[in-house]
Amino acid sequence: MTLAGVIAYCDLLAVGVFAASGALAAAEKRLDVLGFVLFGTITGVGGGTLRDLLLQLPVFWISDVRYLWVCITVSALTWYIAPMLSVRRKILLWADAMGLALFSVLGCAKALQYDAPWIVAVVMGVMSASFGGLIRDTLLGRESVLLGAEIYVTAALVGAGTYVALVASAVVSPSTALLLAMIPAFILRAGAIYAGWRLPSYRRLGDGS
Repeated sequence: MTLAGVIAYCDLLAVGVFAASGALAAAEKRLDVLGFVLFGTITGVGGGTLRDLLLQLPVFWISDVRYLWVCITVSALTWYIAPMLSVRRKILLWADAMGLALFSVLGCAKALQYDAPWIVAVVMGVMSASFGGLIRDTLLGRESVLLGAEIYVTAALVGAGTYVALVASAVVSPSTALLLAMIPAFILRAGAIYAGWRLPSYRRLGDGS
């Protein structure tokens, strides 16, 4: 399969996963099914929309409506099954972690496809992975995971950076690099969720312990 084909399939998966996380966040607020669809769609396409606008490309879900149908379907299904999930918060975290791993690499790969400098591509990967969740949390009045001490942006940075390094080294094909780069991003975020991994917080001179 070509790199473009791998990116297309992974992009659909990433949108679906993030849509599920948006719908699960709506479940915490006890919204109706349209609320689920709204927040599932916002979360699913938010990061990719920012990516395409900044790269001055056609916005992906406008040119290919499959992404909207994925968001609507996943969100509606989540509305039906959410009442049966006793651990919605944990599922939300893991869905968000998977979406982060996928979008951090996909955003980077798409930027490189259009000849963006590698550092721009890495930043694009980080922004693609975090923007949809940021909009979701802001609109729902939830504390954004970006403001917490747990590793999040760092995981996205590692995923995008790994992809750039693998492509530059030419050790593996770009399609394989795409899949391999998602692994360290997910592992880092999983460690933050499961084991509380975090980076040192900022402290001013003169602060106590």
